[in-house]
Amino acid sequence: MDHENHIDSAQLQSLQQAFRDQLLACLEECTRGRHGLFSDVEHLPADTTEIQPWPEAARLRELAFALQSILAQSETSDPLCDQFLDLCTIHGEYDPGEPKLARAFLQQIESGM
Repeated sequence: MDHENHIDSAQLQSLQQAFRDQLLACLEECTRGRHGLFSDVEHLPADTTEIQPWPEAARLRELAFALQSILAQSETSDPLCDQFLDLCTIHGEYDPGEPKLARAFLQQIESGM
């Protein structure tokens, strides 16, 4: 591994904690009805009104991809990050809405994920 690509354990733990903290904050907001956590606006239902950009959610998705990439270099993973990115791929017409996904994911985390 190149020295430039090396991230020490403390930095990695800090990055994972920042991801977790931001994820929990965004999940709480999403459970209250805000859309855009798991996908960009173009994937939202057509009947969604008053769509507003959610930059924190976009940064969270970017952070998740970066964290997953960093962990892959050491052949490890973060289950919370992986689960979040999996939920970001759900965009079907008959899939549950984002607030419902957020509630279920939050309950899963609170029960010990």
